[in-house]
Amino acid sequence: MMCGICGIANIGSEEPIPESLLSSMCQTIIHRGPDDKGIFIEKNIALGTRRLSIIDLESGHQPLSNEDRSIWVAHNGEIYNFPDLREELKSRGHTFRTKTDTETIVHCYEEWGEDFVHRLRGMYATALWDGGRGQLMLVRDRIGIKPLYYTQLEDQTLVFGSELKSLLVHPGIKRSIEPKALDLFLTLEYVPAPLSIFKNIYKLPAGCLLIYKQGQVQI
Repeated sequence: MMCGICGIANIGSEEPIPESLLSSMCQTIIHRGPDDKGIFIEKNIALGTRRLSIIDLESGHQPLSNEDRSIWVAHNGEIYNFPDLREELKSRGHTFRTKTDTETIVHCYEEWGEDFVHRLRGMYATALWDGGRGQLMLVRDRIGIKPLYYTQLEDQTLVFGSELKSLLVHPGIKRSIEPKALDLFLTLEYVPAPLSIFKNIYKLPAGCLLIYKQGQVQI
């Protein structure tokens, strides 16, 4: 099962994020999600998705928000225990408008904050934007089945995506080979996290949560 996500966050910058740039990033991963494309841009945050429709074919469009549109999620993968989470969240007063597992993530975050990740069982790479707190979260499943790459530019802009090629669309990213990663690739025949083959572009390690706030990255 494949979908793809990508995005840009340049909190603190006055420069708007061009929709054409995010569209180009999405286009590079169209093979991951041929069924649907979604874009959310607000001030200095942009989330993009390419979706392979598996769960809730009709109303599962992403990125997906909560009721007041303050929290947005772009999700790649599947949350296996979402039916149980959905019922628990309903009992706590949450209202659902779709049948997709992605909406469960939104309400999990509303209910449990950053601890929502401990409730999820599945394979996923997810980006969650909390507009009220002004922070972006990137989270990857415990085994690392779904890929997620990120980099931070000199002006503190964060760029991320399911594949390296989506990041390389950004004009501020250089394509310089990381010698240590090349050495590991020739030795192991793969590049282990957190490195990627390019300098200053990293894989988010399995089972990790990245928080981007006020231009700072914490894992």
